[in-house]
Amino acid sequence: MTAQQAIAPPCAPPGSPGSPHDVTPTSGVIHVNSRHTSGFTVIGNHLAQHGDLSLLAIGLAVHIQSLPEGAKIGVKVLAARFPESEMRIAAALRELEAAGYLRRIRVRLRDGRVRTRTESHNRPYATPPAPREPYAAPRATTPPPAAPPPPPRQQHPRPTPPANALHRTAALLLADLRRHAPVLTLSEADVAALTPGVAAWLERDAHPDAIRRALTTDLPAPLTHPARLLRHRITALLPPPLPAPSAPPAVIPLQNCDDCNRAFRAPEPGQCRDCRRP
Repeated sequence: MTAQQAIAPPCAPPGSPGSPHDVTPTSGVIHVNSRHTSGFTVIGNHLAQHGDLSLLAIGLAVHIQSLPEGAKIGVKVLAARFPESEMRIAAALRELEAAGYLRRIRVRLRDGRVRTRTESHNRPYATPPAPREPYAAPRATTPPPAAPPPPPRQQHPRPTPPANALHRTAALLLADLRRHAPVLTLSEADVAALTPGVAAWLERDAHPDAIRRALTTDLPAPLTHPARLLRHRITALLPPPLPAPSAPPAVIPLQNCDDCNRAFRAPEPGQCRDCRRP
C-alpha cells in the first residue's frame, strides 16, 4: 500500500474578500461581468465615454452598430422603436454624423435615381484605422467607393438693407411652417439662420403664400435634415427682382394750324406740314 499524501487546502484567489489582493472599491460602480459567447457587439470606449455626445446619441450609436446589414435606421423607424420624439432622434443622428460615427453618401443607381446610403462606423471615419498586428494574416479588401466631391456651396440670399419688418415677417413664416408640414419643425437656431434668406424673398415682392408653397411642396420622405432642405430651396428657388416700371410714352399734344386751322400734333403751336411747304 502506498502512503497517503496530505493535500493542502486551496489558497484564496486574488481579489477575494479578506485576501491581501482585495481591490474591491468601497464606493462607485462594481462590475460583475459574464463572458459573452454569442449575440454581442463590441463598442469602443471612445464612443461609450465620448465627452461631447449626448447620452441619447451614444445609446443610438450602440443600437445602430448592433443592427444587421441592411437594417432601416430612418427617423420614423427609430421613433417607432424608442419613446423619444422624431425631433430628438434627428438631433442625435446629426450629432453622430458630426462626430464621424454616421456617414451619409448619395449614390446614383443605374436607372438614374439617387439614393442615400448610410454607413455606421464603429470608429469615427475621420480617424485613421489602427495598424494591423504583425502576425495578422492579410485579408483581401475592396476599397470603398470614393465619395463624390461636394458641390460648390451656394451663397445664402440676404436682403439688400437689413429691414426689421422683413425679418420679423420671415421669422414668423418659418416658425409657422410646422402647421402646414409637421416635418418642418425648426429650432430657434434654424429659424434665425434661415430668416435672412426668406427676408430676401419678401424684399423681391414674393407673397408669403407663394414662399410657403415653394418650401413645403413635394417634400422627400423621410426628411432627416429639414433645415438643410429649406436652405437649399431658399437659395435655389430665389425669384429675380421685379423689373423697374417703365415710364409711359410721351404724348405729343394737338395743335391748330395758324394758317388753315387744321389739327396736327406738334410740341408747340405753329403751321401744319402742308402750310410749311413752299
